[in-house]
Amino acid sequence: MSGFLKSSIGRKVAMALSAFFLMFFLIIHLAVNITSLFSPDLFNELSHFMGTNPLVQLALQPVLIFGVVFHFVMGFVLELKNRKAIGVKYAQNNGGANSTWMSRNMIISGIVVLAFILLHFIDFWIPELNVKYIHGDMSGLLPDGESYRYFEELQHKFASPIRVGAYVIAFVLLGLHLAHGFTSAFQSMGATAGRKKTMQQLGKAYSVIIPLGFIIIALFHHFNH
Repeated sequence: MSGFLKSSIGRKVAMALSAFFLMFFLIIHLAVNITSLFSPDLFNELSHFMGTNPLVQLALQPVLIFGVVFHFVMGFVLELKNRKAIGVKYAQNNGGANSTWMSRNMIISGIVVLAFILLHFIDFWIPELNVKYIHGDMSGLLPDGESYRYFEELQHKFASPIRVGAYVIAFVLLGLHLAHGFTSAFQSMGATAGRKKTMQQLGKAYSVIIPLGFIIIALFHHFNH
């Protein structure tokens, strides 16, 4: 495995596979969270299931964390390798003439997205760990003991306009990151030139729909909390 990751092709394939995994997770994450727009009860039920199911907590969650860390570490490694070849890069690439702003600044959007993930962990994941595993409360209930707490907590998190603004900016940068990363991942896995246009169209749709969905959720709960 280490030999595979030492090769340029191996690193790109590993990067693409981690990207596919994270893009699939974003779809699931959006699907769960978007239910909060029309059914607080359904959102509560899904959140409680995801937050207490042993398979999700003990198997899928560690895999997700590993996938996030691996993707960003591999991204930085690829960026460093590209910078080492900077002389060749400048000789062959005339800036914006041959590449998009997104492709030339994936590292910048990636750092912003990483910072957002850390904020998201601080906002949601760490408090969940504190309630469930420090205080030992796996019920998911509010103090009244009659209803789940997840929807109320979600609205509370998005009450601050500063936090909502940070989320919106982060999702815009995520969209830019995905706009290039989606197509790049398929190319790394051997997508033919004939399918490139289709991949680009799907990538554009994905990079707009996913971030826009999360932005709508944040704004909805900000103005309706």
